[in-house]
Amino acid sequence: MNTQKLILIGASTGGPGQIEKIIKSLRPDFDAAMIIAQHMQEAYVSSFMDYLNNNTSIEILQARDGACIENKKIYLLSQSTQIIKKFSSLYFSKSTQPHTYSPNINVLFNSVVAFSEMIQVLCIILTGIGNDGAKGALNLYHAKAHCIAEAESSAIVYGMPKAAFELNPDIKQYDINQICDAINRF
Repeated sequence: MNTQKLILIGASTGGPGQIEKIIKSLRPDFDAAMIIAQHMQEAYVSSFMDYLNNNTSIEILQARDGACIENKKIYLLSQSTQIIKKFSSLYFSKSTQPHTYSPNINVLFNSVVAFSEMIQVLCIILTGIGNDGAKGALNLYHAKAHCIAEAESSAIVYGMPKAAFELNPDIKQYDINQICDAINRF
């Protein structure tokens, strides 16, 4: 498979600042594909992407339906999107089902479960209101992915990480600095 390491990040309220910290902390030899589902209106995703691109040498792209996922790139979702496997590559596929949150974190996480044992997957739930991503993270955990929920000590809003922890008490809870370290070790 072309992509050997996949980092999935879900965030909502308070997420842009935490995502910026993660992006700034990435080592220059970053060698994975990172996909970020930040609850955000589609109209704002491009300006957020431009802002992040000014803070890193790693290419940050907006995920496009049908595009192949490549290592050493960071992708921002602008709508609910699934990851599909065709032959030995991973691709983005727009989800046509309506969802409460967009982009929907559970849709992203759950789409990777089927092939998560073929690649290394790191799943992270950052700050946010609600419970989006909790069920998907649990499913990935059962499929042997590495899963982290942001600790209450650094989460701007502890809702989503708390929901993930309540659903799966074995999920690792790290503050934002520990999350940055875990990504760089991954």
